Amino acid sequence: MVDIKFISTEETYKIRREILRRNISLTEKNEDDFDKTTFHLGAFIDDKLVSVATFMQNDHKYFEGFQYRLRGMATLNEFQGKGLGKELILKAEEVLKVKEVDVLWCNARVVALGFYKKMGFKIKGPKFDIPLIGDHYEMYKMLKDV
Repeated sequence: MVDIKFISTEETYKIRREILRRNISLTEKNEDDFDKTTFHLGAFIDDKLVSVATFMQNDHKYFEGFQYRLRGMATLNEFQGKGLGKELILKAEEVLKVKEVDVLWCNARVVALGFYKKMGFKIKGPKFDIPLIGDHYEMYKMLKDV
C-alpha cells in the first residue's frame, strides 16, 4: 500500500538525481525548493521513499489566476507504472484546492505526455528543448474556473 506524505526538500534529491538528472552535472537544488509556498510530496511503499514531486507557487505567462507549478516529479524505475505519480498529483490537488489555486502547470517530458493527459492536463504551446534533458511541452490543468 502506498502512503503519500509531505517531505523535506532534501528528501527529494536522491530520486531526482537518479531519475531526472542522470549523466548530467546539474544540481538537484532549486532556490524555489526553499520558498515558503513550496511543498514536496513523497510516495512511500513499506516506509521506503520511491516517488517524489515538488509544487511551487509560480506564475506562467499563458495563464491567469493563482498558479502553482509541478516540477521534479520522479519515480524509481522499479516502481514506475504502479500509479504512484497519480497518487502524488491527486494529493497535491487536494492541497492546492484548499489554497484556492486556479491552475497547476508543468514542463512535461515528451515521454510523460500520456501520463499527464490521463491526469487531465492539456498541452499549451509548442514543443521545446531543455538542453541536456530533452523535448518538453508546457501542460496545465485547471483546478477551478478562473
